[in-house]
Amino acid sequence: MCRWLAYAGEPLQPSLVILDAQHSLVAQALDSPLGAETVNGDGFGFGWYPVGSTEGSIPSIYHSVEPAWNDENLREITDAVESPLFFSHVRAAAGPPIQRTNCHPYRYLNWLFMHNGVIHGFHEMKRDLTFAVDPELYPHILGTTDSEVLFHLALTFGLQGDPVGGMTRAVQFVEETGRKHGIDYPMQGTIALADGATIWAFRYSSEGKSRTLFHSVDIPTLHEMYPDVPRLKLFGQRARVVVSEPLNNLPGAFLEVPESSVAILGSEGYSYEPFMSSAVRA
Repeated sequence: MCRWLAYAGEPLQPSLVILDAQHSLVAQALDSPLGAETVNGDGFGFGWYPVGSTEGSIPSIYHSVEPAWNDENLREITDAVESPLFFSHVRAAAGPPIQRTNCHPYRYLNWLFMHNGVIHGFHEMKRDLTFAVDPELYPHILGTTDSEVLFHLALTFGLQGDPVGGMTRAVQFVEETGRKHGIDYPMQGTIALADGATIWAFRYSSEGKSRTLFHSVDIPTLHEMYPDVPRLKLFGQRARVVVSEPLNNLPGAFLEVPESSVAILGSEGYSYEPFMSSAVRA
């Protein structure tokens, strides 16, 4: 479907991971061994928070319908800025048209959101799902993707005050609506969400076979594991990424995010919570 990357840590030039890594996000756009599609060339997006950002900071975004590997502005921007928290996404369109308003990440106030996956049966459910969006939020839906509707459902169900709870209620609503329409496994994907200080990375599907998702091991551990890899010295002690696929081939450098869980990346590093488990559903 798509590939995405989220970074948090010391401010750095986003091009270091989006473009210059061994298996960068742009490389994954051309060749994605672990993706549902090999090529993800139907547009891309880049969203970044300013240096010194905190919870509530407003991010900037750049979208293009060009393939990521063919857009000179992506190199210009990601070389020119530094950011302590940024998202990037390459798209493989699964039905909705190739247009800028359908490119991730999506933004609402201080929030960024991106999704790799699909709401199966979205066309059958679209009226029910969109009509459940808060009327004050509805005008902010500018594109035609299931992902953007899911984001606004989560906002409707309280994401800003409780990110995990809001996303849980949104996915539960999608699954309940799917069952009404005879769709057994409506939800599929991985989701990234940020508020300017924290990243929430969700991995979930209705049938328990989610898209791939990994996060990097902390930099001090990587220095111990690979003291002779010069590229690792480019990153600060708090630098971490969450990615659809590992950015390099170093064994142990990336860990898989467990199925039906959310990895929360804050100032102290990673923590995990169950997501849409039987305990959460109850």
